[in-house]
Amino acid sequence: MKNRIRVLRAEREMTQEELAELVGVTRNTIMSLEKGKYYPSLKLAYRIADVFGVGIDNVFTYEREKDGPGMGEDE
Repeated sequence: MKNRIRVLRAEREMTQEELAELVGVTRNTIMSLEKGKYYPSLKLAYRIADVFGVGIDNVFTYEREKDGPGMGEDE
C-alpha cells in the first residue's frame, strides 16, 4: 500500500507531530506510515483523509502483488 501522507502534509505545512495529534496516534506511527512500514486500520485511514479534507483513495493506494494471494483467475 502506498500513501501520499508526506506530500499532503507538505502542502499544508504540517509536521508529523501535528498530524499525529489530530488523528490520535504517535509521531512514530505517522513516520512508519509514511515509510510504508505500517499499514493503518481503516478507521485511522479515514481519520487521516478527513484531516486533509480528501477521500481515502486520495491518500492511500492499494497495489496488488503479482502472483500474490488473492490473484486467482476469478478475481
